[in-house]
Amino acid sequence: MAPGGVWPSRGEGSGGLPGQALRFPAGFSLVAAVVTPGVAPASPAGPDVWVSTDHDEIEKVAKQFGAQVHRRSPEVSQDSSTSLEAIREFLNHHHEVDIVGNIQATSPCLHPSDLIKVADLIQKEGFDSVFSVVRRHQFRWSEVKKGGSMTEPQNLNPAKRYRRQDWPGELYENGSFYFAKRHLIEKGYLQGGKMAYYEMRAEHSVDIDIDIDWPIAEQRVLSFGYFGKEPLKEVKLLVCSIDGCLTNGRIYVTEDRKEMVSYDYRDLVGIDLLKKRGIQVRLISERDCSKTLSAMQLGCVAKVSATNKLQVLEDWQKDMGLSWKEVAYLGNEESDVECLKKAGMSGVPADACTVAQKAAGYICKSNGGCGAVREFAEHIFLLLEKVITNSCLKGEILGPRQTSKV
Repeated sequence: MAPGGVWPSRGEGSGGLPGQALRFPAGFSLVAAVVTPGVAPASPAGPDVWVSTDHDEIEKVAKQFGAQVHRRSPEVSQDSSTSLEAIREFLNHHHEVDIVGNIQATSPCLHPSDLIKVADLIQKEGFDSVFSVVRRHQFRWSEVKKGGSMTEPQNLNPAKRYRRQDWPGELYENGSFYFAKRHLIEKGYLQGGKMAYYEMRAEHSVDIDIDIDWPIAEQRVLSFGYFGKEPLKEVKLLVCSIDGCLTNGRIYVTEDRKEMVSYDYRDLVGIDLLKKRGIQVRLISERDCSKTLSAMQLGCVAKVSATNKLQVLEDWQKDMGLSWKEVAYLGNEESDVECLKKAGMSGVPADACTVAQKAAGYICKSNGGCGAVREFAEHIFLLLEKVITNSCLKGEILGPRQTSKV
């Protein structure tokens, strides 16, 4: 059987969050965050990862991160359209797909290990459909409408309330994914036949429905998200472009023709914090800004008048004996693009040029010269914490459970 993963993603987004697919949790576009686990080498979907969309920019981002694109018709791209309608349209155009995964574009903490286990349940253990759940310990009460605020308990006896640790909890759909065989989808079912649930970790179970979900999603992605096939490593070197990153890119000229630039004190603090964590900071510029650096008194190795930034970066990387995974780069211009692609961790200020943004792994909320260096430093610290988290969680996967057959 040929499996295929489909991420339905309309350009206008859901009714609650228009345009959500192109927003950035933790510096990554949402569509990129949810596609990456599916295109991982270990993923059972492999090359058969599709984004169903009606939006040109979503199509561009999806292809950039390795997915194929199915252009959904206007009929299934309305605000009232369901994911099931989009999946059925996809299957009408792809008769080779026997198992389809409806993977929600608003669940950015999915991992390849989740998809591997689900594929095994269907292909090896004979389940017809598998869906994701999360375990919760919540007491439920029914609403008695005729009585105003009157209520009745649904899953507890108030006279014998039990402690959380004495109760296994209940399973709730978290909406992350629904996998099913073709014949069920064609009948209009996301679930059916011999069913199984797949229990996701609570920390991986995050859904974005309304604006207040974004800060939570951002922290979850940074701490528990999937960032690619290669494991994160400790960063040993940060190289920062001076013009447009450390400064705002503007040059002020006085009446006596002296040049001045402005910088943000928060960025200097960020550099100091990086040094205290054992991360060397080096600066690079295409201009001769020696006087500016002298005035800032940063105590960093710097290369000015650099006509080839990539060559300088490669020389530093080799001289320090570092792998590219141990190098971080913050740039903002077209001349930084190749450096951004090479570095294991890369970022740009919010006002960086478009080509630099596309090459970067992280897009700051702050503009250059306005706290972007400090923000990127904090991003590095969060990902370094993830290195520790990943090592603790490595190999641990919550397993599936069988439910009733219908």
